[in-house]
Formats: sequence, structure tokens, C-alpha cells
Amino acid sequence: MAETHTALITGASAGIGAALARVFAAHGFDLVLTARRADRLEALAQEIATTHGRNVRVIAADLADPAAPGRIFNEIASSGVTIDALVNNAGYGLPGGLLHSPWDQHRDFLQVMVSAVAELSYRFAPGMVERQRGWIINVASVAGLVPGSAGHTLYGAVKSLVIKFSQSLALELRPKGVHVTALCPGFTYSEFHDVNGMRQQVSQLPKFMWMDADTVARLAYDAVMRGDILYVPGAYNKTLVTLVRYAPDWLVNDVLKKFAKKFRRV
Repeated sequence: MAETHTALITGASAGIGAALARVFAAHGFDLVLTARRADRLEALAQEIATTHGRNVRVIAADLADPAAPGRIFNEIASSGVTIDALVNNAGYGLPGGLLHSPWDQHRDFLQVMVSAVAELSYRFAPGMVERQRGWIINVASVAGLVPGSAGHTLYGAVKSLVIKFSQSLALELRPKGVHVTALCPGFTYSEFHDVNGMRQQVSQLPKFMWMDADTVARLAYDAVMRGDILYVPGAYNKTLVTLVRYAPDWLVNDVLKKFAKKFRRV
């Protein structure tokens, strides 16, 4: 009988997180899904159980609560489930400049986007190391690979941190059989821009700049299984990152400044 693996996916109620849940299930993984919206998690769990015949456990949790990562870990540990793959996908954006939102919103943002990612990795990686087998996907963004611009002040900064964290963790854990991938998607069709109130603005962007969540998820799964440390999906995104890397700083900054004025709330 084939050994069963289990993946824990955060922010699994919609978008790339839900798509990754379907991809892991299609490859034979049982799942633990967590997000704030229990009703959506339950619906997705039922869909996956019906379509792929996998066991799916749901844990409703808000990662803005500093105690949430520990509670998730303890609940899984007490159930006897072993986590072989961790997908740190939960995230969102705060539109506007740094001074446009109260500090408690920025604090919660940093908790979800940075602290929870680091803590969940810290808590679940030891089991993977002990078994000498595991996979971690940290969902970052192309925004973490290009210079910062006005608006959404902390978003690119935290995604850059997630990328550097993932690269270092990958080098630490690879000799122990654990693969870590920083996934850096660009514009992806999902609820992300509805939640942060920027749907109308970004809908003006040309279609070639966009990818669908299912494609991003499929490519991400392949990337972590190959052992890619940094993965940028899509031809447009790869081209953008390459151009930014080699173009003069003054040109990149000028283009990003104009882009931010049109498509970001400052």
C-alpha cells in the first residue's frame, strides 16, 4: 500500500490557496486546510473528497492572531496527522500609503505575512527533517523582486523578506531532504484585488499580464517537487524580473513610479 502524505495549506479558502489544495489532492496528498472562512473551507473539503477521494481536515483560524500558528500545530499534532508539505499561502494587501491605515492593521498584516510564515515553518520543519522528506512552498510575489514604489508600502517589503527567508531555509534544509520554494507570481485572477479594493484599477491592465490561479498552482507544485528554490511562473513575469535586474535603476524607478500612480492607491 502506497504511503500517504499530507499537506497543510494556509489561506486555502480561495484563489491560489484553493487551487494548490486541488493540485496536491490530485497528486495523492491528504489535506489540512486553514483560513478564516470555515464555510468556504468546508465546501472545498467536500469538493476535494468527492473529486479526489482524499481525507481533508479543516481548521478555521485567523493568522492575524499571534497564537494561531501554535494552535494549528497543536491541533494537528494531537490528531496524530503528520505534515509532509507546508504551503504558506495566506496573505492580502493593504492599499494606500503607510500613514493611511492605523498601526493595528499594519501589525496584523505583518503577523500574517511574516511572523506566521516563519513560525509555521519553524514548527513543522523539524518533523520533515526527522523523516528526511518534506516540501515547503512560501507564496511570495514578483513584488518582492522589483524595487519598491509608492502605495501598498509594506507588501513588496514583506514579500522580499519571504523570498530571502525561503532561500536561506532551502539551503539549510536541502541536505536533510526538505525542499523549500519561494513562489513569486505576478497578477493572478483571484479575490486578492477584491479584498484590497483595487479590482477596478487592476482590471485595466492588459490580459497578457495575468495568469489564472490553477496554472500558477500546477507550476508551483512542479517547482517544489523539482527542488527549485525560487520560482517565477509565466513568461511575462520572468521577462519582467529579468528586465528589472539588468535595466538601469533610474529607468526602472521611473517606470514603477508611473505604474504606481495609475494602478496603486497612494
